[in-house]
Amino acid sequence: MSFDVHQLDLFLLVGSAVTLFAVLAVRVSSRAGLPSLLVYLLMGVLLGESVIGIGFEDAELAHAIGFGALAVILAEGGLTTNWRETRSSVRLGLALATIGVTVSVGVVAIGAHFVLGMPWELAVLLGAVTSPTDAAAVFSVIRVVPLPRRITGALEAESGFNDAPTVVLVTLISSGAAAEHGPLALAGIIVFELVAGVLIGLGAGFGGAWIMRRVALPASGLYPIAVLSLAMLGYGAAAAVHASGFAAVYVAALVLGNAALPHRAVTRGFSEGLAWLAQIGLFVMLGLLLSPGRIDLETVAMALGAGLILTAVARPLSVLVSSLAQRMSWQELTFISWAGLRGAVPIVLATIPLAEEVDQADLLFDIVFVLVVIDTVLTGPTLPWVAKVLRVARRSEPRDIELEAAPLERVAADMLQVAISPKSRMHGVEVGELRLPPGASVTLIVREGQTLVPEVRTVLRHGDDLLVVTPRKLREATERRLRQVSAGGRLAQWLGADPGDDDRAR
Repeated sequence: MSFDVHQLDLFLLVGSAVTLFAVLAVRVSSRAGLPSLLVYLLMGVLLGESVIGIGFEDAELAHAIGFGALAVILAEGGLTTNWRETRSSVRLGLALATIGVTVSVGVVAIGAHFVLGMPWELAVLLGAVTSPTDAAAVFSVIRVVPLPRRITGALEAESGFNDAPTVVLVTLISSGAAAEHGPLALAGIIVFELVAGVLIGLGAGFGGAWIMRRVALPASGLYPIAVLSLAMLGYGAAAAVHASGFAAVYVAALVLGNAALPHRAVTRGFSEGLAWLAQIGLFVMLGLLLSPGRIDLETVAMALGAGLILTAVARPLSVLVSSLAQRMSWQELTFISWAGLRGAVPIVLATIPLAEEVDQADLLFDIVFVLVVIDTVLTGPTLPWVAKVLRVARRSEPRDIELEAAPLERVAADMLQVAISPKSRMHGVEVGELRLPPGASVTLIVREGQTLVPEVRTVLRHGDDLLVVTPRKLREATERRLRQVSAGGRLAQWLGADPGDDDRAR
């Protein structure tokens, strides 16, 4: 099939119009408390053959595009996840992504077989496809709900890691390879792919951070491209040796996002925009793949039944079993159980059986599609209310500062841009009371749009932006001292305040 410039013009016209509409729709969906995926899926359905008439039935292409988009979304999730906030609950997140997924797959498969009458292969596929939570849905909704960091950390870690085992399981079942291996061999394959993926991701992350700290690029716009390329390098390297690319890309991005790299704010902003573009394209494509004419009352009934089994039995039981790895209150566990958001991941996973031409794969895709829509409509808008009822909502915002760094090429120094947040205890502290490491100094203050050259007795205020120059070898110590003062005020040195103390207090 040839592709000429006129077709390119039409593609750019339609594509830019759809993307612009999708971006504007984010405002509407965020006010309603819904992940934007519902709007994007609906746009895909409307553009499809049943309404406007754009035909798309290539399951293999959808599978490939879906995996690429998920890799970008996971990379953004890793780059924007604060390890200091997540590490306290990473054990529960990993347990949910492994033990919890195993429990959920088993419960849904048993229910689908004995209650919904599905054959075992299709029932197990349904359990494997619907068990993982979706990183894009979790990152977009949970981050706007005021929750304790141990809850958001667990949910983000779960959504970042649970794609890997389910992708392996669905692929092995769909290809028929699972039938050739026993349960122990199947578990061994999954463990190998996960462990190898994590190790490759760590290598790409730490190795990439080491390189980026020693290379001064000529333009700030090159840094986000380089960082994302490093994360995707982890994905490609893992996939090349038959390890989990999803585990590798998330771990690599997590390491890079928390490393002391230049232009972190620019990198995160760029990755967030790219992830939004990936989400828009992914969800619209999945909507195009759906044939609404196939969905009847029986399909909706099976989706409702599967959703009830998943939400009322499988998810609570998987959270309860996973809580053995890290104890939490029943209110927190109940919220985590309800906040297991499904999104594009189950639908993308459902394209694998379609591409492998598994018997009744189209029925599975339709059930999963309807289940995801219903689950999102019921779960997303109710999260703030559920958090309030369970009394797990966090009232206060973090007393922290925002730090952005840029390398100074001609000297071995970095310039830090520090934004004093409304709750930071740096408010009221004099510049001299910061007691920065020798050689580091506050060179400029931007206050209400005006620049101010600070003196020792200059008092810092909420909303100030500081420019701090520090020798490169003292950068970590300078950042650590700034965070200490932000958390503990002028008495931080004597109180022993640590940025992590404020996190643990929550």
